[in-house]
Amino acid sequence: MKDFKKGLMDGILIALGYISVSFTFGLQAISTGLTWWEAVMISFMNLTSAGQFAGLDIMLRGGGFWIEMACTQFIINLRYALMSLSLSQKADKSVKGIHRWCISFGITDEIFAVSIGNDGEVSKRYLYGIILLPLLGWTGGTLLGAAAGNILPSVVRDSLGIAIYGMFIAIIVPTAKKNPAIFKVVVISILLSCIFKWVPVLNYV
Repeated sequence: MKDFKKGLMDGILIALGYISVSFTFGLQAISTGLTWWEAVMISFMNLTSAGQFAGLDIMLRGGGFWIEMACTQFIINLRYALMSLSLSQKADKSVKGIHRWCISFGITDEIFAVSIGNDGEVSKRYLYGIILLPLLGWTGGTLLGAAAGNILPSVVRDSLGIAIYGMFIAIIVPTAKKNPAIFKVVVISILLSCIFKWVPVLNYV
């Protein structure tokens, strides 16, 4: 149980971060006409922040579930396949068979970053531990947001919308300080993002 407990400890801060972000999702889901249990089930069965917000927007605009939704989710969540491949190289021999399927469900940006930052290999018990609390935090935060509905003022709802970016920064900065390779990747990513945002022609991609 040592590895499982370590995973739980590493997942506490991720879970707390997820509560604030999924709270916003819960608010938005209710405002679009979904019921509280529909919002909660979406969070519990997906665990993908960007994918859920994009999916909510597609539903709001009346997009097709088989074309727009499928293509959008595939592109947005494709990074999780790459993360899972990378993490599989760090996983020990206990991560095999059905455990690979179960664990892959819970691989998010933050869980991947913390897991890959561990010294040595990670076991299935550690991965289950680090996934459990963030999953509960993400689902619980959605429930709280859905319950709050439109009670909160708009300024609070808008501020919660940027919580996910603060969470990303909190995960990336400490790791980038320790590892020069990760720092270089972060800088290159920022430059590429700026290029595709402001350079003519590329800003239409």
